[in-house]
Amino acid sequence: MSFHGAAYSGWQKQPTENTVQAEVDRALSTALQVKTSCVGAGRTDSGVHARFFVAHFDAEKIENQAQMIYKMNQLLPQDISVSHIYPVNDEAHARFDAVSRAYEYCITQKKDPFLLDRATYIKRPLSLELMNKAAQELINYTNFKSFSKVKTQVYTFNCNVKSAYWEQKGNSLIFNIKSDRFLRNMVRAIVGTLIEVGLRMISIEDFKQIVESQNRNNAGKSMPAHALFLTQIDYPQQIKLQNG
Repeated sequence: MSFHGAAYSGWQKQPTENTVQAEVDRALSTALQVKTSCVGAGRTDSGVHARFFVAHFDAEKIENQAQMIYKMNQLLPQDISVSHIYPVNDEAHARFDAVSRAYEYCITQKKDPFLLDRATYIKRPLSLELMNKAAQELINYTNFKSFSKVKTQVYTFNCNVKSAYWEQKGNSLIFNIKSDRFLRNMVRAIVGTLIEVGLRMISIEDFKQIVESQNRNNAGKSMPAHALFLTQIDYPQQIKLQNG
């Protein structure tokens, strides 16, 4: 599925806030005519978008998957869309079976009213070269506590970052990062710190010291959520059934 996150307090259900999961559960329950809950591939922060997201749910065999997708999209609000439904093994888990996730963060260097909810506008010139050199350093580390939300309950701050780089597309600078897992606020904090490198406020050596300090107070500010997109989640092929 995919969703535009502006209207939601992230993916995961909350008692008093509207979330993407709550909307999907409502649509599933109506389409299947039985109360049904889904499990998402992970949490997204309030306002974050997903071009690609995965959730699993338990149900009796769905005879017509195309019809089920049609029903779901009729029931869901305009900012959430289901594209595929696959039968998977009983043990398959949307969150725990994921082997990697990828995000993009979009910076625009030109004021553009059509990117208000999809990019962060930074007028000052940024050095793409310096930001890319600093981003490359991320793959040399495993502990990313410096970029984690302070009050969060996690068993480890370790992540295996597989790739991290910036690319220019027109007036936009896109940060791409792929890892086996992410901490809360991690991508937005990394981008905020890389922006300081691009503005020549800190050096690449300073950036490395920030990572090594394992102290959130040393890193840059967390960038706004509206420019962050979850773009890919990878799974082992064997979780799908042969006819999936």
